[in-house]
Amino acid sequence: MDQIKKYIIALTNLYGIVPIDKVVEIYNMQNEEQISFGDVEAHYYVDLSKYYVYAHKNHFVHETIMEFNDFKSMLRKKADKPYYVPNQEELLKYSDPNYYEKPKQYHDLYKYSRKHFFAGDDEKAELLCENIMWKCRDDFNIQKVFDLFNIFEVNFKDEKQVNEVMQMVTELANNVRLWENNGHTPNEIFEKFEKPNLRPLPDEPFEFDAAEMKIGNKVGRNDPCPCGSGKKYKKCCLGKDERK
Repeated sequence: MDQIKKYIIALTNLYGIVPIDKVVEIYNMQNEEQISFGDVEAHYYVDLSKYYVYAHKNHFVHETIMEFNDFKSMLRKKADKPYYVPNQEELLKYSDPNYYEKPKQYHDLYKYSRKHFFAGDDEKAELLCENIMWKCRDDFNIQKVFDLFNIFEVNFKDEKQVNEVMQMVTELANNVRLWENNGHTPNEIFEKFEKPNLRPLPDEPFEFDAAEMKIGNKVGRNDPCPCGSGKKYKKCCLGKDERK
């Protein structure tokens, strides 16, 4: 693969949308051999769809944005924000569509999950954290993230642990690189621009549905129902749970 194509694919994966002139600018910043607008424009008319890259209105656009017709709304979100430009070695890693930077907060969550939820199982912990990372990169919603813990059959020991993990997830969400921030993390944009771009940590403990969140050991038939009704489990949610 030629170097210009690598830059186009990497920058599209990093930014979601990248104009032709920005490809030229970044390429020339990092390479002795300089290129022109025309050199990049020549690739505009080449089919790059197998790399999930499409040409649209003098921009290279990721397939996901085109698929959901988000071009205009994404441009509005990205407007006036600076571009995050990693060094060449790091940047070209993004030519792999599966690559993403794993910040410290990712590794913190991974180590915690491996120790407390998966009894040292590296593969399960990694798979959970990868799924959480993608949720953080997309439309971040803390409840949807915690749905993943249920899918992975994670058993929280108490509400304190739920809130501890939720804090870790939110910190991760504030340190992932986002298309809408031109590759910057919410924390970086907060430092450079404005607080609304930061995904805030909650002021109050996370509110969750105890009947849906797995907390503690298995509930006995005569134990109080975890839904908080005050009834015994056998006379409240036991039948519902058995039908699931």
